[in-house]
Amino acid sequence: MCSSKCRSDSSLACRRNGFTLLELLAAIVAIGLMAAIALPAYTGAVEKARIGVAIGDLARIDGALERYRSNSALSVLPANLGELGMGEFNDPWGKPYQYLNIEVGVNRGLVRKDRNLVPLNTDYDLYSMGKDGASKKPLTAADSRDDILRAGNGGFIGSAEDF
Repeated sequence: MCSSKCRSDSSLACRRNGFTLLELLAAIVAIGLMAAIALPAYTGAVEKARIGVAIGDLARIDGALERYRSNSALSVLPANLGELGMGEFNDPWGKPYQYLNIEVGVNRGLVRKDRNLVPLNTDYDLYSMGKDGASKKPLTAADSRDDILRAGNGGFIGSAEDF
């Protein structure tokens, strides 16, 4: 606290210590700029992590489907993922993983196709509809760009953009 002598004195030595309004505004602007830079990097890292989780989940489900086929007497795949007995199959965005057993003679119009409209798999399709939760059968469709999928009968598991 300043003495009575300092109250009438305007020298810097007698001023109270503290921040001016201008200094506080400058600090707030600096914090805002750092947040504006850090937030997109953070959300990008979270999205990459979700994609990694989806790829890992698809690999785990793919392995379970192959074990199911090898353990069945007729070497057949299950009709749905519930038959694997592994519980709920939701992707990191909260949507169920999509599975289509192609070997049972389903309509060829239902299978996923690459840019040349060639089916991605001959045994089964397994994929996540990605962040937007929407998907179309051909990978060239805009809704399919963010899908995480299995292709080449398990030779590729990753983003539709990378296939």
